[in-house]
Amino acid sequence: MRDLLLGREPKDFDIATDAHPEDIKKVFRNCRLVGRRFRLAHVHFGREVIEVATFRGMQQPSEDGEHETENGMLLRDNVYGTIEEDALRRDFTVNALYYSIEDFRVVDYADGMQDLDSGVLRLLGDPEQRYREDPVRMLRAVRFAAKLGFSINPACEEPIFRLGDLLDDIPSARLFEEVLKLFMHGVALQTFEKLRHYDLFGHLFPGTEESLSHEEHLFPITFVANGLQNTDARVRQDKPVTPAFLFAVLLWEPVRKLAEQIQSTGENPQPAMQQAASEILADQVKTVAIPKRFSLQMRDIWCMQHRFEFRQGKRPQRLLTHPRFRAGYDFMVLRAESGEAEPELAKWWTEFQELKENDRNTLTKAKRPRRRRRKRPPTSGESGQE
Repeated sequence: MRDLLLGREPKDFDIATDAHPEDIKKVFRNCRLVGRRFRLAHVHFGREVIEVATFRGMQQPSEDGEHETENGMLLRDNVYGTIEEDALRRDFTVNALYYSIEDFRVVDYADGMQDLDSGVLRLLGDPEQRYREDPVRMLRAVRFAAKLGFSINPACEEPIFRLGDLLDDIPSARLFEEVLKLFMHGVALQTFEKLRHYDLFGHLFPGTEESLSHEEHLFPITFVANGLQNTDARVRQDKPVTPAFLFAVLLWEPVRKLAEQIQSTGENPQPAMQQAASEILADQVKTVAIPKRFSLQMRDIWCMQHRFEFRQGKRPQRLLTHPRFRAGYDFMVLRAESGEAEPELAKWWTEFQELKENDRNTLTKAKRPRRRRRKRPPTSGESGQE
């Protein structure tokens, strides 16, 4: 409803009803119930999945504390209620707007229309309590502010600076999904800047935040910002953006710095990069889980960077046939644009791809050093000296 009122095309529609999940399942044979903290009904129509939620009521504190942690974070929330109660339980007022299919009107229980017109994000209820109930709401506040171009109400903004630590208790698998929502919808750069402004980025990517706190050669590190800007451009052009490339960008700085440290001990570049990738990924998955199918691709992208330096012989041709060459090449171009690789290197590989095979062979033909003629050993009766 929110996006329609703003003149945007919604990516989906949320359906809410007074029917309980079990009742929905009785009506639709093609229904599956999911979720523990929030019980939902997924109604399947071929490849299409319609998510149906039941109106929820206000959560009452439990005597045994089984519904929440000591920090106030809700573990279960399956208390059902009326549409009015459901509206007041929503996170932001602009998300508490309903469209009634019975009489075709917008139902507003929380002054959401006023905030929508003012371009303001405002939490329903006490902001600190709402963040403690679900710390991911802080990430949602940043995401909606960046996506909609809204400001965050000052009373809702202030606690974010203090409560970032609460994200450390969120399961890493859930934060993986949230990171995709934050960075893969066309406003990654603005989102990144807001996350750093509110001191939240370091709770998602602590190694990257530490790397970005330093300058190199008196210049700030721009690779991550350039990579996210490139991601936004691809989204606008309807080009694919893969989680593997996104996470490779977000974690490159700590991986690169650790690889350089390992190399300084005498290790070769490729083994150093492999070791650095393993260590950084092992630390990162404690915070934000990264499925193996993506982490393997990230390793390929990172380890490919050293191979781009070899432009003679058969190595360039072999690298060109790598199944993830294009991702590795795009990554290398980003490094060149950020001053981390030679622009001439990116230019060479750009031209190399456009050549025909014979021209490639000519370009990469190695100049072999002239072999010194081996002297004939002296025969019997001859001396090796004059």
